[in-house]
Amino acid sequence: MASRVIFHIDMNSFYASVEQAHNPELKGKAIAIAGNPKERRGIIVTCSYEARAHGIYTTMQVHEAKRKYPDLLLMPPNFERYREASKAMFDILRSFTELVEPVSIDEGYLDVTSLTEHRHALEIAEEIQQRLVKELDLPCSIGIAPNKFLAKTASDMKKPMGVTVLRKRSIQDLLWPKPVIDMHGIGESTATRLKTIKIETIGELATANEGLVKETIGKNGLRLRERANGIDERAVDPDSIYDTKSVGTSTTLPIDETDEQNLRVLFRQLSDKVANRLEAKELAGSTVSIQTRSSDWKNRTRSVTLNNTVWKSKDIQRNAWQLFTRHWNGEPLRLIGVTVSNVAAKEDMTEQLSIFNFQEHVKEEPILDLMAKLETRFGKSVLTRGTKTKKVNYDAKTSFSKDFLDDHDHHRK
Repeated sequence: MASRVIFHIDMNSFYASVEQAHNPELKGKAIAIAGNPKERRGIIVTCSYEARAHGIYTTMQVHEAKRKYPDLLLMPPNFERYREASKAMFDILRSFTELVEPVSIDEGYLDVTSLTEHRHALEIAEEIQQRLVKELDLPCSIGIAPNKFLAKTASDMKKPMGVTVLRKRSIQDLLWPKPVIDMHGIGESTATRLKTIKIETIGELATANEGLVKETIGKNGLRLRERANGIDERAVDPDSIYDTKSVGTSTTLPIDETDEQNLRVLFRQLSDKVANRLEAKELAGSTVSIQTRSSDWKNRTRSVTLNNTVWKSKDIQRNAWQLFTRHWNGEPLRLIGVTVSNVAAKEDMTEQLSIFNFQEHVKEEPILDLMAKLETRFGKSVLTRGTKTKKVNYDAKTSFSKDFLDDHDHHRK
């Protein structure tokens, strides 16, 4: 695996750069893509590097950004424009190799190992970078490494328009002195738990006792420890983007909410949205989670894993509301969310038999026996259960990183 050459392409300030490419008069100006500035939920989605020079950053509230720099140009997001730019960007990447794994609308991995048999990796990276600028007028940073984790880490090291090589032998000097919160895959919660066992730097995680790490943060801790040592054997998989692991939605409330009836209505609405998205993808999941953010910005997540899978709104809502009422202490809330995870295609899900669904399965038994006999004789693909055409779901108009999936699906076909 050490002989691989992996690129991570990270577009710089993608939405802002697309707007500047579309309208050259915006170049050199401090611009930000934001939600509705008239509502508190208005936050900066991304901003140009000129805006960042004035202290503006992603997730900053619009009113705070305008107060900090009154000349900031605010623009609403243009979803179709970003999707078109993303499609064009990935088309260029695929002209180099088919081993392209999109991660989101503005980043992806390339496995260029075979290309480096005849060309230097830096030369390939610079050509990719220059083509994106010349053909799309869009800047990017590229990380070059023997695996995906190190490539992604490298792409963050120099922005904008950087090309960075990160080798395994360099990680002790470059990565180990940094705090663990700077490492990809580690958030505040994990960093806090690691601190309880006196792990505060990436180097301390890399050299920590495996059993202690596993005991503190579970199996994921062992994976993170491997990453800290520069170990990552994941392949660049062009189809991995279609492996949905969770479906969720959230809403920021216009006022801090404490009314239980209003919150119940909101949970029903969120559950409806999640159910619609699951239905559109023909998915079901076994874990229901809720997210809350209080007026003093404390984030909490609670979840329950069920014996059977859920996809209907009423089932999602029931479990989400039970979780909420069990853990809510009456504090004012500014954000709530609902997610169904551990999802898979409905037809692949196995349902645990119970006294409530036993009769249903008994009725199907003769049909299943017949299907099994036909498949044995003619092959697995001879029969499929009755299916319905997948619905196109336009519910999630704010899901920036997911709207582009259709474009890649067309490419795959």
